[in-house]
Amino acid sequence: MATSAETKLLHIQRHIRAFVDFPREGIVFRDICPILKDPAALSAVIDLFEEHVRRNHQHVDLIAGLDARGFLFGPLLAQRLGVGFVQVRKKGKLPGPTASVAYELEYGKAEAEIQKDAVAPGQKVLIIDDLLATGGTLYAACELLKTLQAEILECVVIIELKELRGADRLQPHAVFSLLQF
Repeated sequence: MATSAETKLLHIQRHIRAFVDFPREGIVFRDICPILKDPAALSAVIDLFEEHVRRNHQHVDLIAGLDARGFLFGPLLAQRLGVGFVQVRKKGKLPGPTASVAYELEYGKAEAEIQKDAVAPGQKVLIIDDLLATGGTLYAACELLKTLQAEILECVVIIELKELRGADRLQPHAVFSLLQF
């Protein structure tokens, strides 16, 4: 008997820890590490992502995962969907020719990059990460993929921090989140 989506979501939610005042005062950090320790919770995440993608996207060419937690969930989803996986990394971590973009985080600045040959023009790409806060990192990934002329289907995350309105920053790109805080 299949486990319901609601049961899976509750199981996932039980495996998310909150750390107050990390990495600085005033921030509540949502830790997904317990999900990775529990095979059922990890399977539930990938099951729900897969169900959503199959229901909403007829064709996907690639999953683009954000450094570093998108690297944990992205390849698992890509394997389930039978598509490739590409990395959006912090600057200086990828060999060969890269495209890069600077962006702002909730608590600083950063730069992201992707290999120039990672995505062919017109390929349909889903972007995955663990959490959407202010949207800086996902926005940077969208900008990078646009420079490669990819078609961005959607951004998918486990957790969305609604009060920070990161999804607004990503418009016109859609966001799918399993849980909202």
